[in-house]
Amino acid sequence: MESVRLGTTGLEVSPICFGTWRFGLEHKESGVVETGREDAHELLDAVEEHGGNFIDTANSYGGGDSERWIGEWLDDRDREDYVLASKCFWSTNSRFQENLSKKNVKAEVEGSLDRLGTDYLDVLYLHRFDDQTPIERTLRAVDDLVSEGKVHYVGISTCDAWKLVKGLWKADVNNYEAFTVTQPEYSAVYRDPIVDDLDQPPEHKEPIAEYLDVCEDQNLAVCPYSPLHGGFLTGKYERVDGEIRAPDGSRAEIDEQFESDYVADAAWNVLEEVRSVAEEVGASPAQVSLRWLMDHDRFTCVPIVGARTVDQLDENFGAVDVSLSDEQWERIDAAVDA
Repeated sequence: MESVRLGTTGLEVSPICFGTWRFGLEHKESGVVETGREDAHELLDAVEEHGGNFIDTANSYGGGDSERWIGEWLDDRDREDYVLASKCFWSTNSRFQENLSKKNVKAEVEGSLDRLGTDYLDVLYLHRFDDQTPIERTLRAVDDLVSEGKVHYVGISTCDAWKLVKGLWKADVNNYEAFTVTQPEYSAVYRDPIVDDLDQPPEHKEPIAEYLDVCEDQNLAVCPYSPLHGGFLTGKYERVDGEIRAPDGSRAEIDEQFESDYVADAAWNVLEEVRSVAEEVGASPAQVSLRWLMDHDRFTCVPIVGARTVDQLDENFGAVDVSLSDEQWERIDAAVDA
């Protein structure tokens, strides 16, 4: 598998990143744990077999289990062969420290390093923007970690475009390590406002387009999460008499918020076009949806897949071998506004 350069970091990564947010994830409504320890290791084995080297996690995933299980898996492998990205904001150490204070950032990174069994993180994302802590204080704490060799590159996940710009500016004027990687929610369906506060009124949200404009202008790599729109773009869902029909065991069955969070009229329009292109190129809808992201030429785009099974992972990595014409790419791009 050919690697891609992750923006300006110089890191060479697989064109698809494996996301581990499902590791240890328990749905409170159903009590279902999406991915247990043995399944997690099996999935990581499959990533390795496909030539994948880019693994995404966070201190909060599975209450720390995601990092622990990755660390166990890496124990008998060469750490230098892998690019590890983790995140901090929510605390695994104290119920009083869910923020981006200097104390929390440093404590959470130390915890991540311990659970992963490594001396450094290739990428540290700020999981959210902390409005209560001046961003320059957070960036100073992260800059210290970079100087200590515990973090190599800095990224930010979900936030408004203006906050991304503010963070870049504060890093520049203070000569702190700046963001080089971003992780927004983005897919062929999701062009809605980025949400960094679920209680924020819709009229106060910034559109994803503005965020991506900043990424293009500042040459930031984009590693979108939920690239298959919560599994909707796999094509396994149907609409019958105005209601969604989901297969047994699918996310729509175990997640009560799936329909309200992921399914709208525009989503069906995009899925129809994705299915049409998939038939033309002899690929699955999931593969076409991932390839659409990988083919962005405005910025480096490395989608993060969160497969639950090895079969799903095999299908996802198959997107590497799919080719889309400019006309097919543009049809999918325009379908959300149809």
